[in-house]
Order: sequence, then structure tokens, then C-alpha cells
Amino acid sequence: MILFENSILKLDYDPASDILDVAYPDLHDFMLSDIKHSINILVDKVKHYDIKRLLLDSSRTVISVSEDESREISAYLAVGLMASRLEKLARLYSPSSTVETRTQGNIRQIQDTLSLPFQLQSFTSKTEALE
Repeated sequence: MILFENSILKLDYDPASDILDVAYPDLHDFMLSDIKHSINILVDKVKHYDIKRLLLDSSRTVISVSEDESREISAYLAVGLMASRLEKLARLYSPSSTVETRTQGNIRQIQDTLSLPFQLQSFTSKTEALE
């Protein structure tokens, strides 16, 4: 069931498994305010539907922003999700070593500075992540 869709995000929710499947958006500096707005919608849907499991697919994400801007967006998402009852966040690795290196740095920074109330784990395949 599609909960929301725009040019940045598509929120595909499976109520039977309680998993919200989201393709992580491309990060371009001219889109940052739109991305934050879409993250607000994502967080609102997680809260409204009391979603416990989130799958973020970064396998096709393109990043053309600075490391600081990338970290800011990641932290913005994490802080928003902390206000929900989310229990597990599964993330699909990016095949791009540049994107993945930056993302792993962002995740370490977030885990070091925030006490995340949900589990966060990265996977190489969607099948693994869904399990």
C-alpha cells in the first residue's frame, strides 16, 4: 500500500509485515529543503501508522552534497525517527564505495552522538533485510 509518493520519496507499506519500504532519496544541494519536507512526511507516516520496521534502500542513491550536508540530512532523519515507536531500521548498502563510505561515517557519528531507541543494521540484499 502506497502511503505517499512524490518525486523524492515513495513510501510503500506492507501492513502484514509492518515494514515500510523507502528508497533513500538522491542528495543534491538544490533539493535539501524538499528532502527535509519529505523526511517530515516520512516521520509523520511512521508515527501515524505506528510502524515498527523501516527498510531504507540506498542501493541507487546518488550524493552530490558536501559531507556536512549529507550528515545533516542523516541526523535530521534519525532525530525525527527517534520521536516515533520505530523498533528496527534496516538499510541496504549502496554499491558506490563513495556513497557507502560517507554513509557509514554518518551512521557512526549519529550512533556516537545520539542514543537511538531503535536497532540499525545494514544489509547487502533486500531479502536479508526483510528477514
